[in-house]
Amino acid sequence: MNAAKYATGLTLGLMVTATLVTPAASAAPHSARADRLVLTDSDNGRSVARSVGDDTEIRLKASRERGLTYTWSMPSTRDAHVLTRTVSGMTPAGDAYAVVHADGPGTSTITAVRQCHAGPGHACPRAIAPWKVTIEVS
Repeated sequence: MNAAKYATGLTLGLMVTATLVTPAASAAPHSARADRLVLTDSDNGRSVARSVGDDTEIRLKASRERGLTYTWSMPSTRDAHVLTRTVSGMTPAGDAYAVVHADGPGTSTITAVRQCHAGPGHACPRAIAPWKVTIEVS
């Protein structure tokens, strides 16, 4: 009887171990994404170098302060022969995200705009905040 309990416990332990190890093992093929560059709010004004075939991710975070909400427009690219936006979206909170793919050599920019939305009884400043990153693809 003890041998049966031990065998059952061992089998369950191996199943749990296999379940815990399997996701890590299956994540290995995604390690190719480790070189993906992620750009955020703080990268405004930056210039970066990328290679043809590289993906660059943009993550812009909305913010709230003193009755004001600052949201982002959808990141867009210029020179579609250099960068193509492959994924994009916005969250209900006003965050914006995109992935651009480097299709060919050249220089292109990614731009977005942060805008203010006032809550009741508050007023927004009359300024918008542009965000721009220049990407040189070789």
